[in-house]
Amino acid sequence: MKVKYQDLIEQSFEFPTEGFEVEDGELYYYGIPLMDLVKQYGTPMKFTYLPKITENIKKARMWFNVAITKANYDGKYYQCYCTKSSQFSFVLEEALKNDIHLETSSSFDIDIIRALKESGHLDETIKIVCNGYKMPAYIDNIARLINEGFINVIPVLDNYGELTQLLEQVYGELNVGIRIASEEEPKFEFYTSRLGIGYKNIVQYYHDAIENNPRVNLKMLHFFINTGIKDTSYYWNELSKCLNAYCELKKVCPELEALNIGGGFPIKNSLTFEYDYEYMAEEIVNQIKIACDFAKVPEPDIVTEFGSFTVGESGGTIYSVVYQKQQNDREKWNMIDSSFITTLPDSWSINKRFIMLAINKWESQYERVFLGGLTCDSDDYYNSEQHVNAIYLPEYDPEEPLYIGFFNTGAYQEAIGGFGGIQHCLIPAPKHVLISKDEEGKITTRLFSKEQSYKSMLKTLGYL
Repeated sequence: MKVKYQDLIEQSFEFPTEGFEVEDGELYYYGIPLMDLVKQYGTPMKFTYLPKITENIKKARMWFNVAITKANYDGKYYQCYCTKSSQFSFVLEEALKNDIHLETSSSFDIDIIRALKESGHLDETIKIVCNGYKMPAYIDNIARLINEGFINVIPVLDNYGELTQLLEQVYGELNVGIRIASEEEPKFEFYTSRLGIGYKNIVQYYHDAIENNPRVNLKMLHFFINTGIKDTSYYWNELSKCLNAYCELKKVCPELEALNIGGGFPIKNSLTFEYDYEYMAEEIVNQIKIACDFAKVPEPDIVTEFGSFTVGESGGTIYSVVYQKQQNDREKWNMIDSSFITTLPDSWSINKRFIMLAINKWESQYERVFLGGLTCDSDDYYNSEQHVNAIYLPEYDPEEPLYIGFFNTGAYQEAIGGFGGIQHCLIPAPKHVLISKDEEGKITTRLFSKEQSYKSMLKTLGYL
């Protein structure tokens, strides 16, 4: 009878799978023995596998360029990294190795771009798409960047007042985009996004504010779907409305040249995850081409803003199970040495699931458990996997520590969790390890940040 944890995983999934394999009862991640990381750095620990960032950038670029070639599409493909997904220097520096462009969402993002220029990681020719609602500081920083000589900055207008504010700050000509206020999914509490300008108002706004202004050039129409790019009737319907708006606008605005399809590809949240990336890229390109051919307008350059897809699959979080509590005859609680609320806030706030696997003890028998965090909050738990309403792990043994890993956690978790700040119940932020690979394939690791200290918390709270 097969009752080992490894038997369970191999019977439930196609395993080993990309990025994961097991040797001698221990999990390897892209050839990296994770128990070696645990022995060297301890837990709780976050890590970033930098080569995965480059790999996913190249994958997306290949999918769209192949789709463009197959469709005999006239426009070009430009790939932006959405900085809000993770603004760490090591992420931006790795992404920029791949001739990628950037999308920003706040004033401080512009300061990051300026710092990257000073360190030699980018120059004034990079395309910078400035999204989001623009407060005065953001407007000032965008204008300053343009005035300093960055020639491909495109502020995407979110409302009617931003253009006037920008023109007051920018010295010469100004290239802009317009964001479409798309309709939300039927399950939302409201019908239309609070961001952007409505479909019916865009052409009239162009006539009123841009067409006869010699200083302004409308270069981009921005389309964003909050759910990301998915093969659903909702997505294709919204894309169709966007393409109709683009074609209508292009007929009166010859300088319009780019369509930004914001909202990214999904990332793996389970070992059963399935998504046909190639098909989606080809279908998007085909839909744009068909709409433009029908309207008899030139095909636009396609711009994507992949944030989570670029960086999400590079991240992981490892905990140790410090204790098991039998709370009743059916519920066993494995207590981890950190908090889900603070280290994986999406699992708590939006019930997001990540790939979760044991790091060691794959040859042990398995049991059903609940996972609990250290805070005193009843919501600090992880109870199910994406594929099944249960969690199974190797049996707990106080004499042999059990380690568990959550994977594809590289997007948003540090920003939402408040990296370096105050954590719920003052649970410290874990250490963060960077994993690199040289040209010969040799793996190297380095500590990016130590576990948060009590002194840093007391200083933030005003006690030091």
